[in-house]
Amino acid sequence: MADKNPQRCPWCGNDPLYQHYHDHEWGVPVHDDDTLFEFLVLEGAQAGLSWITVLRKRDRYREVFDQFQPHKVARYTDHKVQRLLADPGIVRNRLKVASAIRNARAFLAVQDEFDGFHRYLWDFVDGEPVINRFRSMKQVPAVTPLAEQISKDLKRRGFNFVGPTIIYAYMQAVGLVNDHLVSCPRHAELGG
Repeated sequence: MADKNPQRCPWCGNDPLYQHYHDHEWGVPVHDDDTLFEFLVLEGAQAGLSWITVLRKRDRYREVFDQFQPHKVARYTDHKVQRLLADPGIVRNRLKVASAIRNARAFLAVQDEFDGFHRYLWDFVDGEPVINRFRSMKQVPAVTPLAEQISKDLKRRGFNFVGPTIIYAYMQAVGLVNDHLVSCPRHAELGG
């Protein structure tokens, strides 16, 4: 897609990093567990902040969170937490850092139970992305009944920072739903 494409979803504006994320990642179906865990941590970190803030910190997150390998994050100690909270390259919020560790442990349990977190997650949509056909950003919801269902189940399994709004953003990011506007070339490219 050309960088100056005026049909791109408007939420990414003119920021090259945001545009690249929109054009190459947002809404692309993800079946890799480490990547699914990465987005779960980042969406939780984003709570109360703009996505671009977290996107700009993503490379540092990858460095200090062991490339988002859940089996490593699950073993983080209090010493590691203190080092993370001192790192200005990430969102230094004690609850969000603790949540990443807690969620890594819950993530591993789901992996064991379902032979992969991706199997668990994609089962909610019968293995196929939900294709929406929104014409304006005003039509795109912040939460859906499916997001509420997934959120509730994740919480039951011990996850936190997984409220329905966070989970809907997560669903959009990892391609469980295609919320590119129909005027955006990515909508059709991703099966819309």
